[in-house]
Amino acid sequence: MNPGKISIVDLEVFCRVGVPDAERAHPQRLLLTIELTSDFSAAAKSDSITDTINYFAVTQQLLKFGTGREWKLIEKLAADIADTLLKDFKPQSVSVEVKKFIIPQARYVSVQIKK
Repeated sequence: MNPGKISIVDLEVFCRVGVPDAERAHPQRLLLTIELTSDFSAAAKSDSITDTINYFAVTQQLLKFGTGREWKLIEKLAADIADTLLKDFKPQSVSVEVKKFIIPQARYVSVQIKK
């Protein structure tokens, strides 16, 4: 086994997330950083996308992930994303960081979950 990692860094998405109803009234900008760990040795030999995780497909799914949904906590959003990526793309492990821009005095607040 030769574990490797695919990283998608600061993907801009829009989701309804926040504890107060008013905060969830409109989608807000979030940045997602995703790390998918898998064995890429077959892909390195074959040069075939079928032997790896298609990061374009991952990003397309993430860009639509918040459509018609809402969360109170970014912890729950991160866990839901991690569970979906594990189920749909079968990495060995996944790390999801969600950056939220809600506190004016801070550059961002983030939560990171690894599964």
